[in-house]
Amino acid sequence: MKKLKIIITLAFLFAIFVFTCAYSYVSAISDNLYNSIFRLHVIANSDSEEDQNMKYIVRDNLINYINDNCNNLSSKDEVIQYAQSHLDQIKQIAENTIKENGFNYPVQVEIGNFEFPTKNYGDISFPAGFYDALRIKIGKSSGKNWWCVMFPPLCFVDTTTGIVPDSSKEELQQNLSDENYMIVSESDNSSVAFKFKIVELFEKAGIVTAKN
Repeated sequence: MKKLKIIITLAFLFAIFVFTCAYSYVSAISDNLYNSIFRLHVIANSDSEEDQNMKYIVRDNLINYINDNCNNLSSKDEVIQYAQSHLDQIKQIAENTIKENGFNYPVQVEIGNFEFPTKNYGDISFPAGFYDALRIKIGKSSGKNWWCVMFPPLCFVDTTTGIVPDSSKEELQQNLSDENYMIVSESDNSSVAFKFKIVELFEKAGIVTAKN
């Protein structure tokens, strides 16, 4: 009985040690990842074919605007500041696009810290969690959403192959720690995939979040 108590105590202490190590790891990974990423999020009015097509047209026009005006910005804070000071223009682009295509949906534009599920963007994967984002809500905003990363700029992906350009990956790598970059870009590696799952598990359980 005494040996059993010792074994149970050691097992309990080991479990605490493992949990503490995992928590510290996920906290460090989350802080760097979520503080480095700014996302663009477009939500369609509904899941109808027309509304989903409209979402993509709005997306394309917004990406063109962002690409034309944010190319020289070199940090997440600069991109957020630019978006914050041009919310009216962004909203106008979305509204004009919708009207030009025969619809009259209202548009809401906001910048905030929003919860996202695990998402794949081309061959890059981002774990679930709270990310800063520019969100465009079309009409009732009850349809499927589309998203990309405004900073580092990953919004230009080859939709036919689902591959993020090497130039975008290089910029992503420059803005993330080596560990974080491996986690989002090398999920085919078993050890990296396991780390991704640990981050995802902690986030889904609400144990570690980046929510402000």
